[in-house]
Amino acid sequence: MGQLRFFLKTEYLENSAQTYLIFVTAIILGLIFKGLISRYLSHSLYKVIGKKEKRVGVEKFDSLLTRPIAFFIMLSILYFGFHAAEFNFEELKSTLGEGLYNGLEMIVSKVFSLVFIYSIFRILLRIVDYVGLILLKRSEETENKMDDQLVPFAMEIIKFIVYIFTIFIILGNVLGVNVTALVTGLGIGGLALAMASKESLENLLGSFTIFLDKPFTVGDNVTAGTITGTVEKVGFRSTQIRTFDKSLVTVPNKKMIDAELDNLGMRPVRRVKFDIGLNYETTAEQIKNIVSDIQTMVDDHPKTNDEGKVRFQEFGSSSLDILVIYFVDSPTWNDLIDVREDINYKIMEIVKKHNSDFAFPSTTVYLQKN
Repeated sequence: MGQLRFFLKTEYLENSAQTYLIFVTAIILGLIFKGLISRYLSHSLYKVIGKKEKRVGVEKFDSLLTRPIAFFIMLSILYFGFHAAEFNFEELKSTLGEGLYNGLEMIVSKVFSLVFIYSIFRILLRIVDYVGLILLKRSEETENKMDDQLVPFAMEIIKFIVYIFTIFIILGNVLGVNVTALVTGLGIGGLALAMASKESLENLLGSFTIFLDKPFTVGDNVTAGTITGTVEKVGFRSTQIRTFDKSLVTVPNKKMIDAELDNLGMRPVRRVKFDIGLNYETTAEQIKNIVSDIQTMVDDHPKTNDEGKVRFQEFGSSSLDILVIYFVDSPTWNDLIDVREDINYKIMEIVKKHNSDFAFPSTTVYLQKN
C-alpha cells in the first residue's frame, strides 16, 4: 500500500502519476461507455422528438444521432477529465515564457471550444435531417406533389439558419467578436455583400420564383434548354434533374427560370413525328394501301388519339417519303417509348404485307466509254 502511494505521488514533468492516472482513466472510461451513453441519450431524444412517429423508426434516429452524440460525449469527458486531473504546467510556462504560454493556452482553449460547438452543431443538423425524413414520408402520402418539393427546400432553410446561428456563436463566444456591432455593420456593408454574391442571390430569388409560379414540381419531366429529365430536387441555389440516361444534372435556379422551360408532364399528350422512306420500286397503289393501313393502325391504337396524320409527303433523293404524325395519350417517357416501339413494329409489318421495302441512301454512277 505504501509503494502504491509512493508511485501515485511520483512526479513526471511536474505532475504526479495520480494526475496522469485520473486523466487516462477518464479517457478509457469514455471510450468504453460512450456507445452506451450515446445510445441512451439518442433514445431519450427520440422519446421527445419522434415517439409518436411510426413512419421513421428509432433505428433510423439512432443511425443519425449516435455517432454525433458519441463525439460530443468524448469531448465532454476529455474536458472534465483534464480539469479533474489538475495538471501543473508551471515548468512549461517558465520555459516558454509567460507571453508565449498564455498565447498557446488561449489557442488550445479556443480550438477546443470551436470543436465543442461543432459537435453540438452536428447534433442539431442530424435532428433537422430526421424531422425532414418524417415530413417527406408524410408528403408521400398526399396527392399534392408540391409537398415533395417544399419539404427539402424548407429543410435547407432551417439548416441555413442553424449555420448562421452557429457562426454567430463562434464569432461571439470563441473569437470575441461583438456580434451586435457586426450585425449593425452588415446593414452598411449589405450592398457590397449583395454585389459580391449577386449570382447566389439571383439563384435564391429563382428558387422562390419556382415555388410561387410553380412551373414544375418534383417528379415532373421537363426540358430546360438542352437538358431533358425528371426533376428530383429544388434547392436554395439549384435544381437537380435526372436525365433519361441516369445522369444527375445540377442547374442553377436562375437558369431554370430564364430558360425556355417545357414541362413535359403538363402536356396532355406527347407528339411523335417522323418520316419513313420507301424504295422507288413501290407503286402508287402500294403507297396508297400502306398509308391507309398505317393511318388506321395509328387511329385504332389504344394509347393514341384520333388526331394522327399519315400522308405521302414527297419524292426524296433516294426514297418515297411518308410523313407519320401521332399523339400518345400519356405525358410519361416510358409510355412514349413503349408506344413508339409498338407502332414501329406494326409499320414494318404493314410495309412487308404490301410487298414493299424501306429505302436506303444510294448513289448512281454513270460510266462513259471512250
